[in-house]
Amino acid sequence: MTHVVTENCINCKYTDCVDVCPVDCFREGENFLVIDPDECIDCAVCVSECPANAILYEEDLPEEQKIFILINSELSKKFNNISRSKEAYYDADKWNGIPNKLKFLKK
Repeated sequence: MTHVVTENCINCKYTDCVDVCPVDCFREGENFLVIDPDECIDCAVCVSECPANAILYEEDLPEEQKIFILINSELSKKFNNISRSKEAYYDADKWNGIPNKLKFLKK
C-alpha cells in the first residue's frame, strides 16, 4: 500500500509535501503532483503538510478517488522528480476544494 495524491491537487499543486519526503517519491506534472508508488515508504509525513488535504493513504480513499491509484502509478513514470518545494500557483487557493477537477488534469 502507498499514499496517493488525489483530485484536489489538480490546479492547486502546492508543493509543501515535497520538502518533507525522505525518499523523494513525488513527481511533478504541469498542474498536478503524483506519488511514485514504487518509491513511497508510507511514512505519512507528507499528509499533514498538504494544504489541500489531497494526500490520502490508499486504503482510506473514497470510492470516487480510487482512480487516482492508477493515475499516480501511470503518471509517476512520465512526470519528472521534484525534491524541493516551489511557489504555489497564483490562483491555487481559488481551486482548492473545487470538486470534479479531473477534466483539468494535464498529462
